[in-house]
Amino acid sequence: MQNMKDEVCRRLVTAALVGLFCAVSTLSVGQADESQPHPDAGAGHIIVHSKLGGQIFGFDIDQNGKEGVLSEAQTLSNGDVRAAIETFDQTTGKILSVVAKTQTQDDFVTLGVVGNSVGLVEHEHVVSFLNVQRTFNVINPLSANKFTGKWTPPIGKQHLISEVSRTQGTSNAAIFAYDNSGNFIPYVFSSNVAANTFGPVIKIHDSFNFGSVPPPMAYNPLTNQAVLGGGNGCFGCFPVMGLADLGKGTFTEFTGIGFGFVNGIAVDSADNIACTTTEDDASVEFYDLSTQTGFTVVLPNSGEQQFFSGADVEFDAIHKLFLVAQPNSSSSSTGSTIYVYDTSGNLQETLNGFSFSNAFNVVAAHIALNPSTRTGFVDGPSSSVNEIQGFTY
Repeated sequence: MQNMKDEVCRRLVTAALVGLFCAVSTLSVGQADESQPHPDAGAGHIIVHSKLGGQIFGFDIDQNGKEGVLSEAQTLSNGDVRAAIETFDQTTGKILSVVAKTQTQDDFVTLGVVGNSVGLVEHEHVVSFLNVQRTFNVINPLSANKFTGKWTPPIGKQHLISEVSRTQGTSNAAIFAYDNSGNFIPYVFSSNVAANTFGPVIKIHDSFNFGSVPPPMAYNPLTNQAVLGGGNGCFGCFPVMGLADLGKGTFTEFTGIGFGFVNGIAVDSADNIACTTTEDDASVEFYDLSTQTGFTVVLPNSGEQQFFSGADVEFDAIHKLFLVAQPNSSSSSTGSTIYVYDTSGNLQETLNGFSFSNAFNVVAAHIALNPSTRTGFVDGPSSSVNEIQGFTY
């Protein structure tokens, strides 16, 4: 927990930054969106198992269709890696098709579903020790259940794709490329993945706040801005928010609220509101990006303890809800929790019964949403990271 001095500082800073949201943050929890929660809200019985039993390296679902996609890999006794890309049925959890399969040293990573039902997958081909060739395949549409083309981002071997905004229903997505050469100059740019076209490549020279650890990122297609959660991550330090104008090719930043690294971020494009989670204080932050002001909400029963901090954040644009993942639940004696907030920071639902701790995940735990059915999937419950679990909200 924060000591008394930090706590006083936190309250003063938060009060100063409330700005436009000050009035709406005091609304009662009962003032919710007119749409009602799913009658069976909570962790569901639909479990997707990787077909080969390997660890899942990324997954996503199509918000405009009935399928999802995942990557898996398993190291065999002879040292080979058996890897595959698979599609699955969102309503039953059944694996529908093995899109690709290898048994070498290669593997795949699912980067997400973007645009209109376009799956994006990275293929890592091991040439030799520490020599890996990375190419990118497109499944367009996802229901084709096969690779339909290549995606060729404007990056060199010194950069790795670490974040795709997974924006669906709009042509472009935002892409963040991490500099792995030691120079720590990352890139951010937009791409129409289906058309294999790209916007200006923006070099982020503030490597102190945005290069040491790949920042989580969201995309607002209405302003054509990528929103990045940065900072140096020191305990008790404020995060730094980055705004990349993907049309003009410019990058600006401002001091955020909460403490420590930003763990997750999502954006309500219509209202230009960002929601984040921070590492040190188990809080959720709500920003008006137009005024660069905001306020914090502490996760229920967390006591602002770092152990209970939130992780991934996703936005349901139909019902205007932010869903926040909490790997170590502060609302249940065991497992993980998903909290559902409206855009004014009012808690609408608490969903327990999950187990998506990041302890054994190579790819961080992720919430994938299908807003039209108020359903989604999240990592778990197996600690072997070879399953994803459906839920409703």
